Amino acid sequence: MDQSRQAVHQAVKPTFSELFTPKLVTVWREGYRLPHFKADVIAGLTVAIVALPLSMAIAIASGVTPERGLYTSIVGGFIISALGGSRFQIGGPAGAFIVLVAATVARVGLDGLLLATMMAGVFLIAIGYLRLGTYIKFIPYPVTVGFTAGIAVIIFSGQIVELFGLTLPGREPGPFVPKLIALGEAAGTINLAATGVAALTIATIVLLKRWRPKWPAMLIAIGLASLVVALLALPAETIGTRYGGIPRSLQWPGMPPVSFGRMLDVLPDAIAFALLGAIESLLSAVVADGMTGRRHRSNCELVAQGFANVASALFGGICATGTIARTATNVRAGAHGPVSGMVHSGILLVLMLVAAPLASYIPLAALAGVLAVVCWNMVEKQAFATLLRASRGDALVLMATFLIVVFRDLTEGIVVGFALGSILFIDRMAKSVAVEADLAQDDVADSVGGARTYDSAEASDADTVVYRISGAFFFGAASTVGSVLDRIADQRRNFVLDCSAVPLFDSTAANVIESAAHKAGRAGVRFIISGASPQIRRMLINHGVKPPLVTYAASIREARGQLAGKHEGAAVSQRLSDAGPLTNGLSLT
Repeated sequence: MDQSRQAVHQAVKPTFSELFTPKLVTVWREGYRLPHFKADVIAGLTVAIVALPLSMAIAIASGVTPERGLYTSIVGGFIISALGGSRFQIGGPAGAFIVLVAATVARVGLDGLLLATMMAGVFLIAIGYLRLGTYIKFIPYPVTVGFTAGIAVIIFSGQIVELFGLTLPGREPGPFVPKLIALGEAAGTINLAATGVAALTIATIVLLKRWRPKWPAMLIAIGLASLVVALLALPAETIGTRYGGIPRSLQWPGMPPVSFGRMLDVLPDAIAFALLGAIESLLSAVVADGMTGRRHRSNCELVAQGFANVASALFGGICATGTIARTATNVRAGAHGPVSGMVHSGILLVLMLVAAPLASYIPLAALAGVLAVVCWNMVEKQAFATLLRASRGDALVLMATFLIVVFRDLTEGIVVGFALGSILFIDRMAKSVAVEADLAQDDVADSVGGARTYDSAEASDADTVVYRISGAFFFGAASTVGSVLDRIADQRRNFVLDCSAVPLFDSTAANVIESAAHKAGRAGVRFIISGASPQIRRMLINHGVKPPLVTYAASIREARGQLAGKHEGAAVSQRLSDAGPLTNGLSLT
């Protein structure tokens, strides 16, 4: 009874409203009480303290003013938590977007960036409602590890100027190699004050993480560095000296300039934002699931990400996505549900309204030090080393993704890594397919209930050959299986092909079976397919593999029974022929 109820439960598909109901509604329906709210407020406060310096640091590294990062965390982060399909996701600007955003700003300006962000949001909404988010999880693990490591290297290389207070004669190059050359040529302009501030920031974060892990290490490090620079009047650039501080309010929403030509111009950037945003947000949701035992709804999450990006651009923010570090902090702080993410955005808004003048004293070298620590933590060092040792194929995918991301382009890195990973998967699946003679028969008693069941002819039938295919039979294995079938399909009078161990069957495989069946038919060989599932049988019949070209049997034993019936009928016909014409007035039809 329990199994039947479970089967009925599994057969019922969720409705559209069930799939796209935000987790906020789910948590409320479960019963949201005052202790839950207190837990979410504490977690939201903790995350806001972490997000405050990160949001500004990521915005500056992306080539925009620091308040743009705060707008993103406040507006985009609030919508991601309110509408998302994850209970614990924290949204905002992410380090993974720094390179893409900086390149877009340099090419099409701030208005072009806002338009690309809005278009990416629309794409994400469409991907979610079309339920394509489920397929994002098929990106191979070596690709994600190599991509993340490559992003970390690029982000760190972009912080070297601020870490050492270098002065470049012109604009900092975007590509990795020219950037390193320019940095090397500017090595003589190092600012010892900025270097010391960056070192102090990094050391403070590392020591606090080790000795006081529950303390807000990044915020304390930023505050300490700002205090040192102000008290000692160190010649280190700050947010105030470069940007004049940050505003004390959100800007009014407004549309960026829109035209068909402008949309075509930023379309590649929008696609890249949408692809990276989908990957980053769903990876973050998966991390949260692993930490809590909950399950997110990927398509609902992507819809929320889409609306968050549209709203973020309207308020002057940059790309918003789920962030792994802040989401993990949210979980560790004891969050109960999405309210913590909404509280985090509200606290950031209050801090911006109240404490905006203090941001002018934050040294840029300190923010660069924060990002340097983020880059170090982004690299999954143990996973990287494990994949290099795991196999040549995984190492190839990992290094190809990593090197292309660093030296070429982020999108190219993902595409090439995914393509290599797919080829590697096809090769491994093709090698797992086996075609073997069915020599191991099931045990059969000589007699059951006094009736004789053992048939010596079955054990010594020289006219019949039985082969079994095991594994996924698809285009990758077609040539291997086809060559084997071509060798054996015309060697006996009867050929039984068992497909009971085939979980996957595509049209290429059906074409191989069809060719083997036609060849067997021309040679006068009877072809029987046994054990094929209804889906496989339907595929074969659609490709013309049907009686009288072949016959089907539920099992090898049933196929042998069909052949035994054929032999018996042939023997009877021969005996009747030898006896001459019937004389009793009866006819045999």
